[in-house]
Amino acid sequence: MRIERVLAPNPGPFTGPGTNTWVVSVEGEAIVIDPGPRISSHERAITEMLTGQRTVAVVVTHGHEDHAPLANSLAAGLSVPTYGYGPAPDFDPDVRLVEGSEIKVGGKALQVLSTPGHSDDHLCFRLDRVLFSGDHIIGGSSVMVEDLGSYLDSLRKLAPLDLERIYPGHGEEIAEPKKTIDWYIAHRLRRETEILAAMAAGASSVAEIVEVVYAEVDSSLHPLAAVSVAAHLRKLEEAGPE
Repeated sequence: MRIERVLAPNPGPFTGPGTNTWVVSVEGEAIVIDPGPRISSHERAITEMLTGQRTVAVVVTHGHEDHAPLANSLAAGLSVPTYGYGPAPDFDPDVRLVEGSEIKVGGKALQVLSTPGHSDDHLCFRLDRVLFSGDHIIGGSSVMVEDLGSYLDSLRKLAPLDLERIYPGHGEEIAEPKKTIDWYIAHRLRRETEILAAMAAGASSVAEIVEVVYAEVDSSLHPLAAVSVAAHLRKLEEAGPE
């Protein structure tokens, strides 16, 4: 099995160095995971990476604009189906995936894990002891969360897996999966404690909480932080603190 990255030329405060497109090759067959934004130079780079192999699928972890829009046109050019959770504004999969679905590549099975939280349509993919994590887990940073309860459940679902490597949607590959997953869980619970403390000190709106809890974070990322804070507040209202 060979795993190669094609880095999309879409760096920015929300995407880091850019979106990681992963080309996974097994016994002469290949799949593309998260083709990314609709950028012609990126599409050419992916196509060149696939030269000499039989491409069998284009797969999407979730429908966000930095992961999915290129999928349908890339797949059409390769004459292969697209796979994903469901339609998004710039993506409509040929095959809809659910927990337990499998995609065959070179005699191996790419297993589908439903991991909502970052978005309600988010999927991770497991191949042997490797996980393709999309935006559920990324290299070198935490992620924006839309539904905190679901996100923590999804992290705890992954924690027992025997993984040796995680290939994320942004940032470098992760060599210590269990340690990283545990950190993500602890980080979210720590943020919950900080949010409760900010509210006890008088912060009464999402914006005020962001200013206190994310004071050390670049202000350009505060809009993403606000989404996560809102998710924390919904979780606290619905389920209380952990």
